[in-house]
Amino acid sequence: MKTTMDWQQKLQQGAQFFKYFGQRCSADKINVTAGHLTYVSLLSLVPLIVVMFTIFSAFPVFEQLQRNIEDALIANLLPTSGEQLKQYIDEFVANASRMTAVGIGFLFVVAVMLISAIDSTLNTIWRDTSKRRFIVSLAIYWMILTLGPVLIGSGLAATSYLISLTQFAEEYVSGVRSFMLWFVPVVTSFVAFVLLYQLVPNRTVKFRYAAFGAVIAAILFELSKQIFSLYITHFPTYQAIYGALATVPILLIWIYLSWNIVLVGAELTVSLEEYQYLNRRSKDKDE
Repeated sequence: MKTTMDWQQKLQQGAQFFKYFGQRCSADKINVTAGHLTYVSLLSLVPLIVVMFTIFSAFPVFEQLQRNIEDALIANLLPTSGEQLKQYIDEFVANASRMTAVGIGFLFVVAVMLISAIDSTLNTIWRDTSKRRFIVSLAIYWMILTLGPVLIGSGLAATSYLISLTQFAEEYVSGVRSFMLWFVPVVTSFVAFVLLYQLVPNRTVKFRYAAFGAVIAAILFELSKQIFSLYITHFPTYQAIYGALATVPILLIWIYLSWNIVLVGAELTVSLEEYQYLNRRSKDKDE
């Protein structure tokens, strides 16, 4: 009897939490915010990629890291049109090498717009109104543009190495490679979301809350990637309507969907944190 009551209480608490989560998502209008971030992404994505790859091209030692990031962009940014995206990236980087210092500076400013928009959006979700000093923000954005790609590339290189090891393990244990091809991207996405939810807000976010939102966001992201790829592959409506321009609406939809997932993970993180805090405060008042 007690066990049944415990389960009923947990289900009730779960329902109350998701009600609170839904109210928060509605109040923050995350679908509208995702649309804004999609617009900023389309405007800033090419300059961001060009700035990162221009930095890489100045140091031949980072050539392999550049290829790793390029492969990751193709796999995650546009799962169904990889080769076309790769061709565009190569053209953008080649054109950037002929730009003047003023042009490179303009690219940097536009690239920072995306990072700044993400920063502002997540701090709005966390209800943090404090502002960093301009010089501090500039230093952080510069570090993201320079050190971020190096860390991402190194992580992707390690991921590729782990997956390559499964080729040998497959000979002894059937299904290992298939599992790792699914598991490693989920873990990589999980780590990226945890870092995003912990480091970007101007307040301390406990790991357990960030991990909760990150694991849901990572699973949703990987599932969405698979479903989106299957849909585009088996129902090529956009190719029939838009022809050679089909990449544009596909990219737009995928970026919008991705930002919705990022924001859902952020809302889950902060909702759990606030919900548990409100519960504790309510219990303290009752006592």
